[in-house]
Amino acid sequence: MDLSIIILNYNTKDFLLPCIKGIVEHTLDLDYEIIVVDNASIDGSAEYVEQKLCPRFDNVQLIRSTANVGFAAGNNVGIKKARGRYYLVMNSDIAVWDNAFKRMVQFMDNNPKAGIAGPRLLSPDGSLQYFVYEFPTPQVLVYRRTPLSRFQFARRAIHKYLMTNWDHKENRKVDWVQGSCMIVRKSAVQKIGLMDERYFMFLEDTDWCRRVLQAGYEVWYLADTEIIHYHGRASNVGKFYMALFNKMSWIHLISAVKYFKKWGLNFTPEMPVAVSGDPEKYE
Repeated sequence: MDLSIIILNYNTKDFLLPCIKGIVEHTLDLDYEIIVVDNASIDGSAEYVEQKLCPRFDNVQLIRSTANVGFAAGNNVGIKKARGRYYLVMNSDIAVWDNAFKRMVQFMDNNPKAGIAGPRLLSPDGSLQYFVYEFPTPQVLVYRRTPLSRFQFARRAIHKYLMTNWDHKENRKVDWVQGSCMIVRKSAVQKIGLMDERYFMFLEDTDWCRRVLQAGYEVWYLADTEIIHYHGRASNVGKFYMALFNKMSWIHLISAVKYFKKWGLNFTPEMPVAVSGDPEKYE
């Protein structure tokens, strides 16, 4: 099998049919499976997949989690059941077209050093979403969430982190791609392990890409493969003081503390491979 598509769902019932229908209608000449991991949704998502989508699409299977175990652990559940040569981790708010997944598999086949790759993500209005980044520093994360973002020195650091200084119209190697849609080489996962489940949400994708690079693989941005992403930043709360009352902001902060505790404050290529810790190596 070429590709295992893993959709992690938590209370996104309304997105599931258009997401899966888009995959089926716009993925040609590819042997693939779709694994929906339901993270203990309370909106009837699991029942909907089981009763409506599995009978309609014979390559869809459902895995139910008994608790909301987070992004990393939820995706790991799907990866452990996957049979493909590549794993494609994606959110349910993705709309696929133009045989994008076939193109991503072909890129990985043609570039054996690529461990992870992510497509060009567009908003429904066609505008570019900045979803490839340089590795974060504590300063830039602070700048993005405080009034310091108004100062020119902070804006320069943020734009550098978001890689806004190029047009995103050519394929290129990058530090990391966002986990809303990424294709991952199975052999790379066998070498470095699964996502680090110590992150409940946020920065698990950064960590995974970093470990892939440390293992000698490459991370790529695929400008010639476009996908629509109906995205709203869960941790974006506008005013600085509102972050004090936003659960996602606190989860992001906790993940950032774990990330910098694990990796330190600087990325150095000479660092040893950091495996996932408690989450077991892929078997």
